[in-house]
Amino acid sequence: MKAVILAAGKGTRMRDLTAEVPKPMLKYRGKPILEHIIEGIVAAGIHDIFIVTGFRAETIESYFGDGARCQARIAYGRQWVQDGTGRAPEVAKTFVANSPFLLTYGDILVPPVTYRQMVERFAGGAFSGVITVTRGEDVTHGGINCFDAEFCLRRLIEKPTPQQIAQLRTEGFLQPNDPVWYNAGIYIFKPVVYEFTARLQKSPRGEYELTDAISAMIAGGHKLAGLEIPGRWVDVRDPEVLARLQAES
Repeated sequence: MKAVILAAGKGTRMRDLTAEVPKPMLKYRGKPILEHIIEGIVAAGIHDIFIVTGFRAETIESYFGDGARCQARIAYGRQWVQDGTGRAPEVAKTFVANSPFLLTYGDILVPPVTYRQMVERFAGGAFSGVITVTRGEDVTHGGINCFDAEFCLRRLIEKPTPQQIAQLRTEGFLQPNDPVWYNAGIYIFKPVVYEFTARLQKSPRGEYELTDAISAMIAGGHKLAGLEIPGRWVDVRDPEVLARLQAES
């Protein structure tokens, strides 16, 4: 198992906070958000890590170096054109080779045990991947996930409208009293995912969407296991979220 961390963006919603540093390098509990992520991944037994950099790439690359300080082996690749989540993992394709890999964004904080539980879930069946979810978030701002009785993915819709959510209920994808599962943005994939990212077309938002590749995998008969994040999930999306985190630390 390897890991790929997407850390190329500037984080424009952070305003002045990211004028000089990329968002994953903003500090929480005295160290960069990205360092917390790497520590959790290493604790799960994954030591080969690839970081996709872009904005202020040298800040990340000089801080982590070859990864030895974090008990990891870290390689880097730069994404110069940021045209969507479906294209970003392509930078790591050679690094991934024939290995399954954990994929996460560089601004999502979860309990460290999450990564180990993902690896265990992946090993527990004939899965092409694992998709993590959390409850209590507004799915119209992210992605909604619908699962079968074995908690394997049936449908995934990015930023669904209220009408689409109502249709999912009508079609039986959302059952009464069941949680509404929000896409948590941390995955495990077999390399077969690259067959689907390679075929992506731009979405109506003008980007290549990873969620479109996931939907194509499901349509193609691939089985993706679901896993609920154990405990708090935080997308460090704006200064207000970061300020709340820092106040708690």
